[in-house]
Amino acid sequence: MSLLRNLFGKRQPELPPVDFNVLKCDIHSHFIPGIDDGAPNMEASLELLRAMHELGFRKVITTPHSMADGYKNPPEVILGGLEKLRRAVKEADIAMEVDAAAEYYLDHALQEKTAKQQLLTIGNDMVLFELPFISEPAVLLEMVFQMQTQGYTPILAHPERYNYWHTNMAPMEALKDRNVLFQLNTIALGGAYGPAVKKAAERIVDKGWYELVGSDCHSMKHIEALHAVRTEPYLHKLVDGGKLINPTL
Repeated sequence: MSLLRNLFGKRQPELPPVDFNVLKCDIHSHFIPGIDDGAPNMEASLELLRAMHELGFRKVITTPHSMADGYKNPPEVILGGLEKLRRAVKEADIAMEVDAAAEYYLDHALQEKTAKQQLLTIGNDMVLFELPFISEPAVLLEMVFQMQTQGYTPILAHPERYNYWHTNMAPMEALKDRNVLFQLNTIALGGAYGPAVKKAAERIVDKGWYELVGSDCHSMKHIEALHAVRTEPYLHKLVDGGKLINPTL
């Protein structure tokens, strides 16, 4: 059996792989072919969904990028792509339920769509959104308030990846105080984005601030990272903590 070193230099047995069937549903991915930087075509989409099924998932809520610049992806494009993907999944006999929402970038387009209540949701009212990686937007708390006022429950995508919070978690705590849900990119716990992001993810796990996990899967490279992360102690801690709501979706 593989061995790991703990903080005291002692060697300990490697934990068994987490079975993702306990989560049932993955809520962040890019499987609709050809509309963003995820699966480029239907063949790739089906390959990824087969791999997700083998990992234990039985449902995916795929979330294409939606932003003012770049991948605009209005609801009709996402939902049209979803219907094509569902037909292909059925024809390929893959036992996977497929739904879709979006990963909204915090920009003026998100503000406009929120005001008009034109957002695709996870479940009844949850909206997945992401931030710029360069600096925290000045309008972040205002945008959270606007979403909540319109009846949405905000989910912040991968807070561990915003390096401007790595040395100061107070802004994250302010979001939790406002009932913002946090979604972990599972592979961050395996170091897929580097040691600083891994450490930040572990600190957020310790705080008990994650309610959701998602693969953010774009390609088979991410599938490989999902296999590798399953023995990570912090993934076990998170899954065993009982706070994740993935199985309810």
